Amino acid sequence: MTAHTPPSPPFRDPRLPFAKRIDDLLSRLTPAEKIAFLHQFAPAVERLGIAAFRTGQEALHGVAWMGPATVFPQAVGLGATWNPELVRRVGDAVSKEVRAMRTKDDRVGLNVWAPTVNLLRHPLWGRNEEGYSEDPKLTSAIATAYTHGLRGDHPTYWRTAPVLKHWLAHNNETDRSTTSSSVRPRVLHEYDMRAFRETVEAGAVAGVMPAYNLVNGRPNHVSPYLGEHLRAWTDEDLLVCSDAGAPSNLVDSEHYFDTHEEATAASLVAGVDSFTDHGTDSSQMIGRLRGALDRGLLTEADVDTAVRRQLSVRFRLGEFDPEYDPHDATSEFDTPAHRALAQEAAEQAVVLLKNDGLLPLAPDTRVAVVGLLADECKLDWYSGTLLHRSTPLEGLYERFGADRVEFAEGVDRVRLKTSAGTFLRVPEADADDEVRGAEGALDPALLAGRTDLPPLTTDATGTELALVDWGEGVLTLRAPDGRYLSVADDGRVRASADQPGGWIVQETFRLEPHGNGHLLKHLGTGRHVCVSADGVKVADEDPEVFELVVAERGEEAVARAAARADVVVVVAGNDPHINGRETEDRTTLRLPGHQERLLRAARAANPATVLALVSAYPYAVDPADLPAVLWTAHGGQAAGTALARVLAGDVSPAGRLPQTWYADDADLPGLLDYDVIGSRQTYLYFEGTPLFPFGHGLSYTSFAYDGLSARMEDGSVRVSFTVTNTGDVTADEVAQLYTRAVDPSVPRPRRELLDHRRVTLAPGATAELAFQVPLSAFAFWDVAQDRWRLEPGAYELLAGASSEDVRLRMTVTLDGESALPRAVVTGGLAAAGFDEQSGVEIVDRTKVSGDAVTPADGTAGELVYRACDFGPGISGVTVEVAGGGTVELSLDGGPALAVLSTATPTSGPYDYVSLGASVAAAGVHGVHDVHLRLRGPLRLAHVGFSG
Repeated sequence: MTAHTPPSPPFRDPRLPFAKRIDDLLSRLTPAEKIAFLHQFAPAVERLGIAAFRTGQEALHGVAWMGPATVFPQAVGLGATWNPELVRRVGDAVSKEVRAMRTKDDRVGLNVWAPTVNLLRHPLWGRNEEGYSEDPKLTSAIATAYTHGLRGDHPTYWRTAPVLKHWLAHNNETDRSTTSSSVRPRVLHEYDMRAFRETVEAGAVAGVMPAYNLVNGRPNHVSPYLGEHLRAWTDEDLLVCSDAGAPSNLVDSEHYFDTHEEATAASLVAGVDSFTDHGTDSSQMIGRLRGALDRGLLTEADVDTAVRRQLSVRFRLGEFDPEYDPHDATSEFDTPAHRALAQEAAEQAVVLLKNDGLLPLAPDTRVAVVGLLADECKLDWYSGTLLHRSTPLEGLYERFGADRVEFAEGVDRVRLKTSAGTFLRVPEADADDEVRGAEGALDPALLAGRTDLPPLTTDATGTELALVDWGEGVLTLRAPDGRYLSVADDGRVRASADQPGGWIVQETFRLEPHGNGHLLKHLGTGRHVCVSADGVKVADEDPEVFELVVAERGEEAVARAAARADVVVVVAGNDPHINGRETEDRTTLRLPGHQERLLRAARAANPATVLALVSAYPYAVDPADLPAVLWTAHGGQAAGTALARVLAGDVSPAGRLPQTWYADDADLPGLLDYDVIGSRQTYLYFEGTPLFPFGHGLSYTSFAYDGLSARMEDGSVRVSFTVTNTGDVTADEVAQLYTRAVDPSVPRPRRELLDHRRVTLAPGATAELAFQVPLSAFAFWDVAQDRWRLEPGAYELLAGASSEDVRLRMTVTLDGESALPRAVVTGGLAAAGFDEQSGVEIVDRTKVSGDAVTPADGTAGELVYRACDFGPGISGVTVEVAGGGTVELSLDGGPALAVLSTATPTSGPYDYVSLGASVAAAGVHGVHDVHLRLRGPLRLAHVGFSG
């Protein structure tokens, strides 16, 4: 007899549509198996031959956390290229390295958590390095390109499955899991959602990650916007993955729910499909999900919906069709093409901010390269481990020759003297070249410091240490062998770290004045350094009092080197792990004092000083006395070579600023003020004079713009103009097209990016650029009608080299919908649909949906609703309120017509009551502006009017 092979189940049949295959597989999974799939680490189902699966492979600018990989420029640097085609190629290379690494290490996941599309609204945000731009149009263009590269070009099977981060209105690390971003409807639709929407609609997004914060009083992980908006933008199943630990935060830090079962159920119903919590241990989340099911808070259908979305991604990744997956055998890793692309990206990211003719440098220039970052190639939290490394010093050596380049780092060289008269000493040891994270880790936050090296001791002479003050008094101390002083789990102080880093940085200290000396506080543990018989350690008692003995100030070495050179290049900036990073916002735009000292010393010794800023964010620096200033983000493995080639003129710089550089801290709104319209934030609304404007960047050649024209074409405006290279250097130009509503009925942007194009032009060459701008790009969110509306009238078109460097302009007149007054008699007023506010924030009307408003400080606030139509007249007003306080109604800024107060506060913030009052005036009819004054800690949800 012949044994028959049992037929493959339908979910294994590649001839069937994915939807039918998912239906079949769902029907075969047990309830317990489906629940287990909802954790980040979904287990294998061996009886069905289904492998384990995990969500979340970091890949922001290269494969991160899993060991060596090609490291591209930081995301903000990719944004500075203004080049979607380049960024698409970067995404393509990253996804190929993900696939190649996975063939050797199955810990590498295909569900990649990238890119970050949070807008760079505020330059003090600690994670500024992760975003692309302050502008939603530029952000979506770059993010769309990156996701298309990550996805791959195959029509059916995806190379990787990109997840956008972090939904929504997330720009502060300070108290990030408990603060609420108050986002009015116009800002929500025109600004914060827009970058997400246009990227999702482009069709290469597999999912989204909600952010830790709350929006309008409701945690993002239970936001109705996930269903109302996000999933309405695409027909694809989107996999919503929670941020790490966020499900527990709903109870533990936010106290939004009383039990974890309630919180987990609410998240799943709102649209979260995969829970990232408790690391690889899924038992806690499985227990919560089972508890929610047992309590009737969830149904099996809710679970099925979430599992279906995960399976949709897994099918698209080819998991169930390995013989048809075109990406399964991908082996491209650290290829010459990837190395060349890393250099090309780093070169295109360099922005020339100022140049009085000092650049480019002549080939025979004697160069002094100085500064704390002159011989550094810094990585950030979401970087891979370097396979190749190029610092500015190395790049200049390579380009100009070591005999023409002199280096001075500018560190303070110090010894630490104890109260006993001895000095801290770094024992000799074979420290080898161990690099933190080189072996890869699913959670690098769990990597421990080294304990295999001897701790510091003391002796009569001690060891001279390199001290750097990174600002705010945060110091690093480095031994002569290049290792940083660090503290491991045993509390001992060792010279053991190749760089500062880690989730909690263990390489930073602070000198605190104490008597005639200083205590040395270790910031990672919060403990002070003490000296004991068994070595130097940190402890809660008996801190050592040190005298700081300075052998040489950094500016002395810088001045010597600068004086001997034709040109000095000061390389300044930040360490991405210190003073501005995930979990920590910056406090100022100013360059740290240590680096200001070095810059002043270089400039005093040699007026031919170039400032090269290498940083994850903007600085407020005074360029008046500097003949040349450049900026680049941390540029990855080829950063130094790229900078040197730009300085030498091998490449004409064409990076453009992706965000406004403000001149002073006083120009900034509060970090938690998310109302970009009301507080006039970003280039869209800022009315001051920036240090350098959005889109700014200079070149080694010149360009002329001409022939701006526009015509209507099938629901769009076709705009064209020419750009000509009028210089003698082949270079890229980034031509930018903006618009401005000439006479808007509501506050509109001063100018707003419509599109852009990066083009390469030889000397004398001309390119004609054409842009097809949809009419929807001119629309705004009409709060009166709760939808988009194109206002008829005149719109200025502006073409030029930056948001402020406008070369051509013309006006077009567009048809649209005229404004309608609010029909308040029939519909009333949704409290959060205001036109203007003062002292008010938006909060959650209920835990499930809806908005209300409340005085931000619990005492007073004011709201204005323009053009409210009362028809033939009204005689009464009602308000829906919770809490306790007073609502005062007036029209057009006149006297109060009605005052409505709660007799006693309601029992809770969601217990609304309706209050009514007569309007104390005859003849309230026609169209008026409604003014509401709120007094006391009450929530207002709705206002109604009656005849």
